[in-house]
Amino acid sequence: MSRLCLRSIPRALLIASLAGTLWLGPDGAAALQSGDAAPSFSAPTLQGRSLSLESFRGKVVFLDFWASWCAPCATSLPLLDALRNEFGPDDFQVLAVNVDRDPDKATDFLTKRPVGYPSVSDPEGELPVRFGVQTMPTSFLIDREGVIRYVQRGFRKGDEDALRARIRELVARGR
Repeated sequence: MSRLCLRSIPRALLIASLAGTLWLGPDGAAALQSGDAAPSFSAPTLQGRSLSLESFRGKVVFLDFWASWCAPCATSLPLLDALRNEFGPDDFQVLAVNVDRDPDKATDFLTKRPVGYPSVSDPEGELPVRFGVQTMPTSFLIDREGVIRYVQRGFRKGDEDALRARIRELVARGR
């Protein structure tokens, strides 16, 4: 199975790419990386309520960008849900960002593969541009203070073992 998904790039990503501005972080880096502050945002969930990254401040957050057409995403979502269940909700949260142009495709996908964590919808692809996402899935492990501590590009079964260790380390720092 492929490690990275590159097809069906959302319109905002394509426009930014053509304009030559894609994947530039606040310091001009190619993409956000470990040590960078995670940009705050608010977006609608697939159920229509608003949710912000800031609402999880004080918790370790795994911010996961995914799409229904991405095969590695289909592998990662249930494994991320299992990781979420291993850590207490006061310490750790998974927050997903779906980039499907049609949010109904994401909803259908999650109906067949339900997870217990929220997914916001970004059909215009604005958040992937802000975070410098170049592949699907891409995820950011964010500490309790909002600093990115690890970037995961792509996903294969077995990657969850290394993620578990990183999450455990960050969760332990706050106790």
